[in-house]
Amino acid sequence: MEVKKIRMEKSGLETVFSSLEADIMRSLWRKSPLRVKELHRELGRRHNVALTTIAVTMDRLYERKIVERKIETGRGGLHYLYYPSRTREEFERSLIDQTVNKLIEVFGKTAASYFDERFKSGRKKVGSRLTS
Repeated sequence: MEVKKIRMEKSGLETVFSSLEADIMRSLWRKSPLRVKELHRELGRRHNVALTTIAVTMDRLYERKIVERKIETGRGGLHYLYYPSRTREEFERSLIDQTVNKLIEVFGKTAASYFDERFKSGRKKVGSRLTS
């Protein structure tokens, strides 16, 4: 999984996912595996989207290696069961790793120095204020 865009004005999963994708991932981390139909039942009204929109979104998440799928034989034929390729914590750690590595790649010693100073101080910056 490779992150191509981070939306700094958003928070949580919406920094890297659309609202629909974020809700899909929350659902899958909460309870998986799930079929497209089950996800649509849960999220379709809230997002005002068709079943096909959920199906296409799931296929794109699969292509990006964010979710995995297996085939299930059931009523009506074959169905995909989708599940996350990583736990939420593993996903978040991977995202942090990619982001930090990119910052160091782009800004070099300045970024490394910043992180060193930031973590030595033992304080976290929250919004525009510092907390201990």
